[in-house]
Amino acid sequence: MQAMEEIEKQIEAVLEKIRPFLRREGGDVEYVGFQDGVVYIRMIGACDGCIYVDQDISAGIEIILMEEVPGVIRCDGSMKLPPEVEKAYQERKKKRSVIDD
Repeated sequence: MQAMEEIEKQIEAVLEKIRPFLRREGGDVEYVGFQDGVVYIRMIGACDGCIYVDQDISAGIEIILMEEVPGVIRCDGSMKLPPEVEKAYQERKKKRSVIDD
């Protein structure tokens, strides 16, 4: 099985390809984490709260991730995160805020 870092790089690369389409509509997607084949994302901007967000995730983002990243079986945008994913996500956010300061 691929190393977690390599899988995460592939996921981020796929999300970068998707971003321009979301940004055209005023939205975006944030990578939150990956565990047990599930990619956790957070929809932001105009995508957050959009009535089509579930369709965008399942019919778009999820399909592309499953096709392009080995091991991805599902994409979850609910922000109901496993504890390990939540912890890693919060640590990344904290590092980013220190870098941005």
